[in-house]
Amino acid sequence: MSEKIVIFDTTLRDGEQSPGASLNVPEKVEIARQLAQLKVDVIEAGFPVSSPIQFEAVERITDSVDVTVAALARAVEPDIKAASDALKKADSSRIHTFIGTSDIHIGEKFRDARYGKTIKEKRISILKMARDAVTYAKTFTDDVEFSPEDAGRTDINYLAEVVEAAIDAGATTVNIPDTTGYTMPAEFGTIITELRQRVPNIDQAVISAHCHNDLGLAVANSLVALQNGARQVECTINGIGERAGNASLEEIVMALKVRGEYWDFHTDICFQEIINTSKMVSAFTGLIVQPNKAVVGDNAFSHEAGIHQDGVLKDKRTYEIMTPESIGLSQTRIILGRHSGRHGLAARMKALGYHLSEEELGQVYHMFLKLADKKKEVFDDDLRALMGDEIFRHQDHYELDSFHVSAGTTTPATATITLKVEEKDIRESANGDGPVDACFKAIDRALDHDTNMESYQVRSVTAGREALGEVIVQIREKGQPFTGRGVSTDIIEASVKAYLNALNEARAAADGPEENLKSAP
Repeated sequence: MSEKIVIFDTTLRDGEQSPGASLNVPEKVEIARQLAQLKVDVIEAGFPVSSPIQFEAVERITDSVDVTVAALARAVEPDIKAASDALKKADSSRIHTFIGTSDIHIGEKFRDARYGKTIKEKRISILKMARDAVTYAKTFTDDVEFSPEDAGRTDINYLAEVVEAAIDAGATTVNIPDTTGYTMPAEFGTIITELRQRVPNIDQAVISAHCHNDLGLAVANSLVALQNGARQVECTINGIGERAGNASLEEIVMALKVRGEYWDFHTDICFQEIINTSKMVSAFTGLIVQPNKAVVGDNAFSHEAGIHQDGVLKDKRTYEIMTPESIGLSQTRIILGRHSGRHGLAARMKALGYHLSEEELGQVYHMFLKLADKKKEVFDDDLRALMGDEIFRHQDHYELDSFHVSAGTTTPATATITLKVEEKDIRESANGDGPVDACFKAIDRALDHDTNMESYQVRSVTAGREALGEVIVQIREKGQPFTGRGVSTDIIEASVKAYLNALNEARAAADGPEENLKSAP
């Protein structure tokens, strides 16, 4: 019998910490429902103490899924209490508490003399804080996970001491994070092996691995941890997360599946839901999956070289180690166009993993018909783009009424924009270096606001001359990044919508400020 590996999904916590990937509460709930469809074992839903929105998201998710829901907390009582309060309605809950244990983290994060004057003294304080945190968390739930942050750079003797204390205090899972993606696979495997040998009570807890991708080794380190005794792996959809991201869920589970004879492990993942989950997360976060991304990238099952094409046409196994169908890609198509009804659209949205109320379906159907008037066929990726673009947005403060652009090779581009702001029409014009730049400058002039734009990306959602274009912009307001998305068959319109979406996100944050606490494993 193969051993089961617990899949701990942290897309909604660590994944959301990707710069510009902030999700609102309805979006997080929708993704959580899809993660439940994917059959992950644990959903880390957020960091409740960090903001009211984070708290609400965790609370709403516990009401929406029949999966163990985890909440993150630093090793201090207010964090743990907030996590417990957010998880009260969960049928199955886990408190995940953490504290830095490497000398770098201890020396910098715990500089205050109250933790001790030397690293040795500070280590004693950290050990006590870890033990006390787990003990306190156990008063709320039997399922407590402890993470020694930056374990990959922690002295192995001290790491073993902290892990032993956490398990002694009641931790049922001990997570070993390679927080900075610094560790080589052989090193990380040795850390897991050393802990199994050095910690006398290690058999009383599940060992977990949480790896970051700074050197592109997150998946490799996660797999080698399993090889050396870990039985839980922490990962995210599409590998999103802090800096270069986390270990990619789809890569790990498919590695275990495709090479089952090598690993002799299994998961409960519903593999056919992988592509739906990947597309949904990409649509809601605005983080485009690179084409050559393993498993879920657009090129993962594409063949261009003649030799490859010839081989695949004769037998797919010549160049494909898994089938598109195994992750939910299907050759079967339901044609959606201007003559399609609500029932056909509703069935397709459900098949794509979206759970829509009648009101939301009405919104989607309205947008679908507008798009179908411009295109002969509306594709799945068009629908995903519409979902990410419109449905779960904040109430718009700035709305586009109309725009007009004049441009050519011999005259400067000019844009006239009419915006609705608090039911008032504001109309402004501006010149720019091209029609998109002119539109952005006209918006800035209309709002009397100088915006710091950090990035502008354009992609075609589907193929063909009638393709839906998607624009993603990132701006920075008061040091905080905000991402906006816009979709349209007209790329200038998509650009304007994306820019206004980012400004609306910034306005929503200003109206309801969130404290940003992103220090976590």
